[in-house]
Amino acid sequence: MAIIAMQSAASGLRALDTRLDVIANNLANVNTEGFKSSRANFEDLLYLERAQPGVENAIGDERPTGLYVGLGVDVSGTQQDFTQGTPIATSSSTDMMIEGRGFFKVRVEDSLGAGGVAYTRNGNFVRNSEGDLVLANSDGRYLDPAINIPVDALEVFVNPDGRVMYTQTGQAEAQEAGQIQLSVFVNPQGLSSVGSNLWVESGASGPPIDGEPGTENFGSIRGSALEGSNVDPSRELIELIRTQRAFEMNSQAIRAADETLQSVAQLRR
Repeated sequence: MAIIAMQSAASGLRALDTRLDVIANNLANVNTEGFKSSRANFEDLLYLERAQPGVENAIGDERPTGLYVGLGVDVSGTQQDFTQGTPIATSSSTDMMIEGRGFFKVRVEDSLGAGGVAYTRNGNFVRNSEGDLVLANSDGRYLDPAINIPVDALEVFVNPDGRVMYTQTGQAEAQEAGQIQLSVFVNPQGLSSVGSNLWVESGASGPPIDGEPGTENFGSIRGSALEGSNVDPSRELIELIRTQRAFEMNSQAIRAADETLQSVAQLRR
């Protein structure tokens, strides 16, 4: 019946609307440091089995194929792309970029992340009024473990191994303010996004594995640099056009199903 075609096409419109939302969010964050693009994955729904393959007829011949009618499509999930973004050189000595695997760890409310911890690729850190390194965003999340730089520090720099160093008046050698720790996950795509460039641990991601930058399985730190968004505007615009055309085709399918039902309704006339 045409009603199945109409329902299948309607499920396609709903799924494509979700893909459009994902693409729009990617494009909106094309200049967001540390942002990772997402894509919507689709899966087909249940099927009506009108004939089963392999069934024998009266003379023993087997049916080579079945007869199945699908009931549409649904969004199975959104998958994030954690490939590294383009390095952006800055003039701030407390800006940091992870070259390779790993996430910075920051403190959040216990209600937001397990153990009051969240993870980010955004290394836009600044010193607050007490000299602690915090994210330069609306919430000012503290780096974990905390690193405090004295107020009278003259020059601050970050080594590739994650040691935060500073110099003071009258001292020839640089002092160490603290050691940055990175976290990696077996399945980073399983992390839960909570906004503000933050992810939190989930059952799908597995527990975090902490370590120092530059050691095995952990990336190194580049100071005075930020990781740009990994959104590819050209690819997103192409996906946008494909989504629009698929939306139009599903709309045409609904129109054709409606015309079929209209013809059936007018048979009695």
